[in-house]
Amino acid sequence: MIGKMLLGAAAALALTLPAAAQERVTLQLKWVTQAQFAGYYVAKDKGFFKAEGIDIVIKPGGPDIAPPQVIAGGGADVIVEWMPAALAAREKGVPLVNIAQPFKRSGMMLTCRKDAGVATPADFKDKTLGVWFFGNEYPFMAWMAKLGLKTDGSAGGVKVIKQGFNVDPIIQKQAACVSTMTYNEYWQVIDAGLKPEELTVFNYTDQGVSTMEDGLYVLESRLGDAAFTARMAKFLRAAMKGWDYARANPDEAAKIVLDNDASGAQKEAHQKRMMGEINKLTAGSTGKLDPADYERTVVTLMGAGGEQPVITKAPTGAWTHAVIDAALK
Repeated sequence: MIGKMLLGAAAALALTLPAAAQERVTLQLKWVTQAQFAGYYVAKDKGFFKAEGIDIVIKPGGPDIAPPQVIAGGGADVIVEWMPAALAAREKGVPLVNIAQPFKRSGMMLTCRKDAGVATPADFKDKTLGVWFFGNEYPFMAWMAKLGLKTDGSAGGVKVIKQGFNVDPIIQKQAACVSTMTYNEYWQVIDAGLKPEELTVFNYTDQGVSTMEDGLYVLESRLGDAAFTARMAKFLRAAMKGWDYARANPDEAAKIVLDNDASGAQKEAHQKRMMGEINKLTAGSTGKLDPADYERTVVTLMGAGGEQPVITKAPTGAWTHAVIDAALK
């Protein structure tokens, strides 16, 4: 009887060991659950995080959630953020460091109505443009500075309206142009009834003002902890496997996103289309930030100057390859 009890106790202990060995990592997303973050949900669903000993907690974002504030307050170990917002936060005292860059290309665009008289950037003069704020305005401000256009609504400049996270201003003709992403809002414009031939689309990359999006950031102070950096390397290894799987299996990845959407707001057709567009932005990325991409982003942001400078000096220590190099070994 005692032997059976000991065997039972040993079996119970064995069952608890894997759970005990799991290290918790909390990831704060930049926006709501959607295919933009498919790699992380796929890595969780397919067991890639678990295989690395990571107990992942993925926290969706939203219009009232600023990832830099969340991580500064201890609400996350790692965040998904756009580099302009991350560098601006760093200059303001939140020492964020980029440890990986799953997104190789920018998906940001300005989508305009042709019937509003917009065919080239020169036509922005004296037009009303919809712009996202909460840190998403930085690339736009840098572009306007490059064009020499004031954004205060004065004659010869542009009038900026704070665009909600929708495309209503262009549909209702409240603005000549609105901010869109290749994988999301552009298709909302199309779904609302406007045809591609009725639109002029300016891709930030084509305009030479693209900045890096959807990077992974941690607090600089935590990188001095060897245990933390080792845990982040495991996290990155699993996350990049998730992105690789999403590119190879886009429809399944979209379904996994839908399964994780607690709001029930996302639709299958839209997520499948988004997944296809997102895969274009992550294609070829190992997760390792290209220093040239970083420098281009800094130059673009420093060039904003003028009324609302994004960053006033070139950052130092804002990225590291140490963690991703450990993950890729």
